[in-house]
Amino acid sequence: MERPELSFTLAYIVFCLCFVFTPNEFRSAGLTVQNLFSSWLGREDMGFVQYHIRRTSVTVLVHSALPLGYYMGMCIAAPEINLGYIQQVSDSWRAFLLLSLCLQLASWMLIIYWSRHHWRNHPISQTLQAHIQPLHSGWGSVAASINTEFRRIDKFATGVPGARVIITDNWVLRVTTYRVYMALQSECHVTVTESRQHQLSPDSASPAQILTLRVDSINPAVRPFDIRLNSTEYAELREKLNAPIRNSANVVIHQTISELFLETFRVQVDLNQPYTIPSGQEIDPCIGCMQVPASTKLVRLCQTEGADNDSDCQQCFCRPMWCLACLGRWFASRQDQQRPETWLSSRVPCPTCRAKFCILDVCVVH
Repeated sequence: MERPELSFTLAYIVFCLCFVFTPNEFRSAGLTVQNLFSSWLGREDMGFVQYHIRRTSVTVLVHSALPLGYYMGMCIAAPEINLGYIQQVSDSWRAFLLLSLCLQLASWMLIIYWSRHHWRNHPISQTLQAHIQPLHSGWGSVAASINTEFRRIDKFATGVPGARVIITDNWVLRVTTYRVYMALQSECHVTVTESRQHQLSPDSASPAQILTLRVDSINPAVRPFDIRLNSTEYAELREKLNAPIRNSANVVIHQTISELFLETFRVQVDLNQPYTIPSGQEIDPCIGCMQVPASTKLVRLCQTEGADNDSDCQQCFCRPMWCLACLGRWFASRQDQQRPETWLSSRVPCPTCRAKFCILDVCVVH
């Protein structure tokens, strides 16, 4: 093979691998199916199911055209081979061209089959049909339910566009290049099956632990599938997931420093003097998460814990406005992240009135 052919072949192989598996550099440059065909695909948040039906269909067509693109590129990169004249090329190049055309034709026939009866034959539609219940008149009704829940801001979502994990109020979804796996939370259970330690992480200087969770459904028509995520996101997923989570005996989940501190924060606060709310006072929802009632009150108590009465803490006159988890996260966010050994003994301003307090001043509301 001549040097121009070799150079183009190696470059095209690298391009195809990057285009199919999409590293961050290609994604930043916009060389993805989602970006190149964004005007036809529409917006994911406007119709999650319909968007991914179109996306997977276009992805099949584009990826199946890569071999044909190589042949056409070789016509320009190595004109001396005369690939433009089919009668003059070798049998191997003629066979390659025939296979490329057959692959492209087969992909078009597949997309036409999927699109019949308003995309009823598409794999995503077939998966939706497995979840039809008495409350739904058809797979379109199930799709509308998923679309509505995906638009809510309280969903859990992680991963890149071609490999996402999404947890809504009722659904567990895994988005891949060619399909979308889904299971109802009320019908599935999740098992942590594997953990892998990666010493190099592009997003963090510390090692990353990748967890593999298997989602099994009691619905026999729903195939089990795996989801993968960073161990630092496991706690957030566990809060959103209503389905039971089982942990294999040989899997150890490493918590982040913030999560470890939050557990210690809860234990220490439970040892503090509780705060009894005045009679008739109502407890408002936590202004941090708006999910649970406020459960903490800042009362200056640290000066009574020892002989040192010259504490820098100040009296807070705010009513209970924060839950313990949100206040603990606020406390951790105001610390020196490089010196975790000083967190428990430090003081931070009240998130509402800015009065300084320490961990001894945090009281649980009774």
